[in-house]
Amino acid sequence: MRAGRVSVAVGLWCLVMAAVAAAANLPNFAAVVAANRAAVVNISSTSVTTEPIPGLGRVVPGAPSGFSGHLEERGPRPQPLITKSLGSGVIISPDGYILTCAHVIDHARRVTVRLVNRREYIAHIVGVDVRSDIALLKIRARGLPTVTVGHPSRLKVGEWVLAIGAPFGFGNSATAGIVSATGRDLPGSDYVSFIQTDVPINPGNSGGPLFDPRGRVVGINSQIYSRTGGFMGLSFAIPINLAMRVGRDLRAGRHVPWGWLGVTIQGVTRRLALSFHMPKPYGALVSSVIPGSPAAHSGLRVGDVIVRFDHHPVLESTNLPPLVGLAPIGRRVPATVYRDDHLVRIELAVGALPQAIPAVLHPALARPAHQATLGLALQNLNAGEKVELGVPAGVLVDGVTHGAAEKAGIESGDIILSLAGRSVDSVATFRQMIANLPPRVPVPVLVRRGAASLFLALSPR
Repeated sequence: MRAGRVSVAVGLWCLVMAAVAAAANLPNFAAVVAANRAAVVNISSTSVTTEPIPGLGRVVPGAPSGFSGHLEERGPRPQPLITKSLGSGVIISPDGYILTCAHVIDHARRVTVRLVNRREYIAHIVGVDVRSDIALLKIRARGLPTVTVGHPSRLKVGEWVLAIGAPFGFGNSATAGIVSATGRDLPGSDYVSFIQTDVPINPGNSGGPLFDPRGRVVGINSQIYSRTGGFMGLSFAIPINLAMRVGRDLRAGRHVPWGWLGVTIQGVTRRLALSFHMPKPYGALVSSVIPGSPAAHSGLRVGDVIVRFDHHPVLESTNLPPLVGLAPIGRRVPATVYRDDHLVRIELAVGALPQAIPAVLHPALARPAHQATLGLALQNLNAGEKVELGVPAGVLVDGVTHGAAEKAGIESGDIILSLAGRSVDSVATFRQMIANLPPRVPVPVLVRRGAASLFLALSPR
């Protein structure tokens, strides 16, 4: 009798909690899980590396901290290492095509796919696109369950979402949360604007689907932000429309095409906005244009600030790469730039991202420096050095001491290319420009640093 009473009490408690959830209008994902769990797969991959095994050979004395040095020539040779990784995937066609994340199968020699009915298949890797972190697999099966593709662009912040995957290898685990942000740009992922959620995601969830409340896939879970290696409330998913587009290209055996302008950009700080006389800091500031690139042929200039691209606003510099990456290659798209204190509408040609992007090397130069103002030690460049560096003009910063230049962020080894929009061809020219500038008003200074160019805001005293 006692056990019966406990059972009745538990049942009543469940009914009460269900009623509370319904009253609070909380989502019930049971139907979504039931309808889609069979289309979510577990993925395990095996890879072989030849990294040195700790304890073999001797460490070279004086090796930098964090490095093990080189094994002695007569010592034991590095042995092959077999590593295994776990992840998830989603079936997108009845004949066995599966989307997952590229990092799930990174360097894999063997990929095994396990269905919800416990059947296992050796998967063929159809293709991988590292830039989007998407991979396409194929298993030899027919009549498989699939998912319905949704519309990530319709997601709203605060909307409920559901993830199904295999965290730590626990297959078909469902976790839920809300959309925290859309269009989130992350370092190292220039061509993807992620869906940020607070759905609990852990190792093993990567490559699994993210569903909206109606059971449609809106993303592929890809990354988390963590200081511990585990979930900390920040999860990121690749929009499903981008993943499907990449999947179609990989299935067709094509190299995934990404749009390219041929520019380097940077964010617009408050001081840079003042130096360019902009009403507010926004947009993507063009710090260099590669000669012969689509941007160069379109008339885009160094110092232009792109504030709108293909009818989309560019509020942050990180907004631009995903827009360019998805733009139609070979066409011209409308853009708006802030140039010479005005908004100018132009059309930009979009090319295909090359396999190797041209870069400018910055060899070391050594010569007695000319002292200049602002805490700078400068030296002129001769014609040969300009050709070697790939710059039409400029002066080399040979040293920086305490002063306005240091506060602006100018560093030793930089090449000053322009000041307030005017080319700097000599130390004497730079000094004259500085002398004619109003004090304490920030002006843009363009410098070449290594292979990149960037603007800094300099306030002459």
